[in-house]
Amino acid sequence: MKLSSKCLYCKGRYPERFCRSNVCPLYARIDSLKRLEPKLAGENFDSSSRTPFVSRFGYPRISVGVLTPPGVSDAWEYDAPRYWSSANYNIPKIVALRSSMVNSRFNADVRTPSKYLATTQEIAMSKRPVSLEVQLKNKPKLRLVLRPELAPTGPSAKLKALTLTQNPRVPRAVERLVNDYDVKSIEAIAELSTRGLDENYLTRLLSVGLLGTKPRRKLVPTRWAITAIDDTLGKQNLAKIKDFKLSEHLAFFGGYLGNYYIVLMLPALFSYELFEMMAKEGEPSYVTDYEGYEGRHSYAENTAGGYYAARLAVTEKLLEMKRQASVIVLRFITDEYSLPLGVWVVREAVRKALASKPIRFSDLELMLNYARIKAQKSFGVNIANLLKRSRLLDVHLHQKNLKMFT
Repeated sequence: MKLSSKCLYCKGRYPERFCRSNVCPLYARIDSLKRLEPKLAGENFDSSSRTPFVSRFGYPRISVGVLTPPGVSDAWEYDAPRYWSSANYNIPKIVALRSSMVNSRFNADVRTPSKYLATTQEIAMSKRPVSLEVQLKNKPKLRLVLRPELAPTGPSAKLKALTLTQNPRVPRAVERLVNDYDVKSIEAIAELSTRGLDENYLTRLLSVGLLGTKPRRKLVPTRWAITAIDDTLGKQNLAKIKDFKLSEHLAFFGGYLGNYYIVLMLPALFSYELFEMMAKEGEPSYVTDYEGYEGRHSYAENTAGGYYAARLAVTEKLLEMKRQASVIVLRFITDEYSLPLGVWVVREAVRKALASKPIRFSDLELMLNYARIKAQKSFGVNIANLLKRSRLLDVHLHQKNLKMFT
């Protein structure tokens, strides 16, 4: 059974329609939930967590939860995308971890403080998972929720009581900025990122309303917070990159969990274009978004959160290289990616690709020819027409610039 073109937009929103994949999505669901069932014998359990979850449905009156694996005293591994990638965790292992977390949820208004929200904020601030006692109003029902933007979530139930049994370990810089109501969220994110706090931690802080000036603080749905952090960090990197010298013609290749990337860097002022396609033989259907040197003025509707996640990885690499470039990113989604696991997969897969040794080319045409051959040999995909429709290449080849007059 071939994947329909609709899968290109949903990134596997309907995995039950898949077949002949390396990992059966239905089996992965059932297996992970069966292993969780013995731990859900009652409504009360001890656990640990550092993972809030803020829903977007019903905004501004929304559901807020704390994701907790019952009986686990140190749950750091359950919410660690960078570690999953570095350790090459496969899809079943990630699904098993995420489906073991119960979403202990309560209702909240995005701007109104509450007892449960204050406890959730303490959990989000902690650098390590904090021990807690959970009391639910009813026994959680076994289920696995899969969304293309978010890491999978498991059973959920309404919260009756939530009690911390351990003091959260909060970095001093975080405590200071959370208590400073005059610092804008962008400024706080910039400072905390320079202190080594990753995008996952920053997303938690933003989603539970702990960053920004006092009038503007509010709950931010996790899905929106992920993209907001990726976008903000990417723009902060770009502010530095645009002062660097130009790159060479470079090509990178790599991937993770069935998502493979060819990244092409051109020696020009920064611009960025992302193409996403299913890796099926022939000329592919694709979605794409683009930005020039001045950036975008609207949301990347076609490639959505993946656009900003991939751009963050690209800007990190350029910052490391101390170079700027025009960058074309080609995403090939294979049948290996049998379950949607979230936008973090894009970020980590591009990072893996950019960690590979680049191939250097003397000119643009040689680099583009490499990309055509690589796509054809690796995935049976003909990208010749796709490259002809590239806005970035069109601008690069035809737009006049100051160098032409010097």
